[in-house]
Parts: sequence; structure tokens; C-alpha cells
Amino acid sequence: MTHLLSVRDLQVTFDVRPPGAWPWTPSLKLHAVGGLSFDLEEGKTLGMVGESGSGKSTVARAVVGTIPASGGQILFEGKDLAAMDTRERRHHRKDVQMVFQDPLAALNPRMTVGEIIAEPLITHFPDTPKAEVRARVGELMERVGLLPNLLNRYPHEFSGGQCQRIGIARALILKPKLLICDEPVSALDVSVQAQVVNLLRELQVEFGLSMIFIAHDLSVVKHISDDILVMYLGRVMEIGPGDEITHVPRHPYTQALIASVPIPDPVAERARPRPVLEGELPSPLHPPSGCVFRPRCPKAQPVCAGDRPEMEVVGARQVACPFHEERQVLRAAE
Repeated sequence: MTHLLSVRDLQVTFDVRPPGAWPWTPSLKLHAVGGLSFDLEEGKTLGMVGESGSGKSTVARAVVGTIPASGGQILFEGKDLAAMDTRERRHHRKDVQMVFQDPLAALNPRMTVGEIIAEPLITHFPDTPKAEVRARVGELMERVGLLPNLLNRYPHEFSGGQCQRIGIARALILKPKLLICDEPVSALDVSVQAQVVNLLRELQVEFGLSMIFIAHDLSVVKHISDDILVMYLGRVMEIGPGDEITHVPRHPYTQALIASVPIPDPVAERARPRPVLEGELPSPLHPPSGCVFRPRCPKAQPVCAGDRPEMEVVGARQVACPFHEERQVLRAAE
């Protein structure tokens, strides 16, 4: 088993000054990601799901290098990216590319589509002949479903789905090993979402890519991911094979996310039980003690306010809950 990416105890914190505070007022610590660990195999896709504010995009930006890690390791092909300086990180940046959530906002409105797609190639390999650059741009545009003769147009002349295809072509022009997709379909229509997800799956096979796919919608994530990581307030709640997690969720939070995915059959939709997830996501400025999910968890016990729960191996997955579904079944049998 070869791990392209291994993240160990990743921590990301930000210094935040309260609104209206005096300049000498001490800043607060915002705990965006706290002690997150996972592995990504070559050629596989890891799906990340969770509510807004769970820290998914922060993890993606820490891996890419646009924000610094406060602690832990980000091992890419065995080398710790978090410990590299700017010059060393630049050398590895071409191997890790990103597709952003808002396709139009991610593209420079003053550049043509051809210039946007070619920019990373020219930046990292400035000696590349112009003819080769133009040929490469045309090939990628055609591969992502765009006509090459549109390369002199500007982003505002394209639809949201087409702009996202431009962003994908831009990310692939350097032939990266890892592609991080930060909610790439959340701003698109449902029919266009399916087209983009299918395109990403085809490109993954064709280019031999490893992917991290971030989304809110588990119904989208399960179709493209080999493994799924469920995040809540910067912590891992459950991680394991996608089929197991979507069909037999163990953690109470995963169960609530699964229950929020609608079923096409109206009768089955009305009949199925729905775990109620009350309250809102706590502030990362003041995270709860112990298990961060306990204020909203229907299975919370007094012990949950103590130490942070350890990841427990349950078959092929890991669950951060001492009262997960399988353990309750075993206790009932005893």
C-alpha cells in the first residue's frame, strides 16, 4: 500500500481580534483544525464531508500551502510539506493543484481563457515554447469539453459549468499527482453537477490522479470517493471505506448527515427514521471540552465532557465515539 499523502495530527489555528477591541487587547485563538490525521493512497479519492465551519477547506488550503499549519505533519511522498520553506514548497506546488468552489471568482476576469489555463505552465516552466503551450492548452480544453477555438474569450462569456471546466483544465496543465477539489459542484445546477463529477472521475483514471473531494452533499461524495472522512469542528468523527460509511454509519454525526440526504421514493422517505440534529455548530473560538460534538449529540453521556475520544478501529473504519452503533449492539448482547 503506497500512501501519496499522509497527514498526521494536523493543527491550524488563527489569531482573531474581537470586533471593536482595543489594539492592546489580547487576540483569541480560533481552532480551525485540531489533531486531524488521514492517509490517501495513489490513484484513490478521499471524500471530506461536514457542515460549513467544520474545517474542510482549511485542511485543503493547508495541504496546498496557501495557509500555514500550526502543528503536525503533511507528508507528501514522504516529505513533510509543513516543514518546508517557501522555495522548497514552490518546487512541490506543481504536484498539488486545487479546483475551487466558485468557478467564476477563481478566474482572472482580465485574462483570456487561454492565458488562464496556460499561466501555471508558464510560471513553472518559463522556457516552454509558445507553440507547445498553445497546443497543450487546446488539448486540455477539448478534453474537459470545451472547444479550443474559445481560448481567446473571457470568463464572463461562459456559464458556471464551463468556468469550472476551465478551472479543472488549469489545474491539470501541470500534470499534478494530487488534485484537491474544494466543493467544486456546490455552485452548479444539479444536472451540471453530475457532468462535472463524471468528468473528474474520467480524468482521474486517465491521468492517474489522487483526489481529495470536499462537499456538503454525501450523495455526491459517495459516487466519487473510495474513502470518506467525516469532519466536525476541525476533528475527525469517522473515516473509512465510502460504501460502509454511507450504508452503515456508526458515529451519531454521520448518521445525521446520512439522514439529511433525501430518498427519491416518497414512501420510503416518509417512513425512514430521522435522527434529529438540534442546535448549531459551536464557535471554534470556544470549542466544547472533550468530544466537540457532544452538545448536539443524542447519545452524549457525562463522560463525553472529559477527555477527547480516541479513534477506535471498527472493522475497516475508525470512529471517534465510545458510544457508536456497533458497541451499543455488543453491549445489548452482553
